[in-house]
Amino acid sequence: MSLKNRLVLMNFLQFFIWGAWLITIGGYWFQNREWSGTNFGAIFSTMGIASLFMPAISGIIADRWINAEKLLGIYHLFGAAILFYLPFVNSPTTFFWVMLLNMIFYMPTISLSITVAYSALKKDGKDVVKNYPPIRVFGTIGFIVAMWTVSLLKIETSAMQFYVASVASLILGIYAFTLPKCEVNKNVGKKSLIENLGLKAFSLFANPKMAMFFVFSMLLGASLQLTNAYGDTFLHDFAKIDIYKDLITVKYPAIIMSISQISETLFILAIPFFLKKFGIKKVMLMSMFAWVLRFGLFGYGNPAEALWMIILSNIVYGMAFDFFNISGSLYVESQTTSNIRASAQGVFMMMTNGFGAIFGSWTSGWLIDTYFKNDAGAFDWHGIWLTFSAYSLVIAIAFAILFKHKHNPEELTNVTH
Repeated sequence: MSLKNRLVLMNFLQFFIWGAWLITIGGYWFQNREWSGTNFGAIFSTMGIASLFMPAISGIIADRWINAEKLLGIYHLFGAAILFYLPFVNSPTTFFWVMLLNMIFYMPTISLSITVAYSALKKDGKDVVKNYPPIRVFGTIGFIVAMWTVSLLKIETSAMQFYVASVASLILGIYAFTLPKCEVNKNVGKKSLIENLGLKAFSLFANPKMAMFFVFSMLLGASLQLTNAYGDTFLHDFAKIDIYKDLITVKYPAIIMSISQISETLFILAIPFFLKKFGIKKVMLMSMFAWVLRFGLFGYGNPAEALWMIILSNIVYGMAFDFFNISGSLYVESQTTSNIRASAQGVFMMMTNGFGAIFGSWTSGWLIDTYFKNDAGAFDWHGIWLTFSAYSLVIAIAFAILFKHKHNPEELTNVTH
């Protein structure tokens, strides 16, 4: 099998695991278990809590002691066992702790899979900016296939979704040990204590531009958390309205939401052109304004005459996610050296899926409970989405003013070598 196909399979399985349950867990939680919404918000915070420390710690381990591909395999094997156990949990509190354990093993595998891909491509003499996005797009395809599998098998509200994810995690856990070797840096001779502990990646915060980049990565990470937590629930809620309840959009919300991931596959392929043509600042600004549209269109959409707004919102999501997440990881790669590659990606993951996810889930939960729920517990979705849209607009304006960056196409040559 060629190197490209090996990395394609890795990415497909990596995101198939997540896609099998991330968007549909709300249906399982509210319709199968009938647990409270407060506890559900806590479940979504587990990925943020895990991302505060695990990607960074795992990056340090991969840079210093255990090859990234082996660590990737170990984590997925543990994840497979935990996902298999989840349906046996009968308490929402216990479910939280088991899901947190699952996230502790899963979240660092996202940055580890990036590290494995970047390392293998560079060893093969490939231009990462050009060659990685067409490989990464199969991760999104894996996510889509998982969502469609769960939806078409009608297990959106069933525990079976966790078994599907568990099997995929087991397969990737075994397969990871066959991936190209990522060398660890064992030359610790005359290095400082910080270098020997693998903490050098945190020195990136000493660079004002990188520190500002990481702060805005955190704020954009909050936007991603909002759409993951509430998108599917938003469409499910239309089932409570008689004129909408029998529409395809309401019956198969996961398939409708998968348009977002289908859009991702197209925008991922556009990243090399946009990143080299416009630079990281303009690409990130495109992402931020795409978030404004993403939420704003949801605010005015419905499954009938305004269905086009929901579909357009899902299409716009591709730019919102890819131009921030994928481009951001490539930019971090361009600002680092090979000896801190894994830990630098771990820091980026910590800021986006860690601090960003926690900020997004906790703040949005408080905001919605305080201002956008009536006494009967019904959501004011129009107000919710427009508030999120306004938040994204403020972030975009602040980024345009505060992030000082002049595009230099040559800076991306560091990603090639």
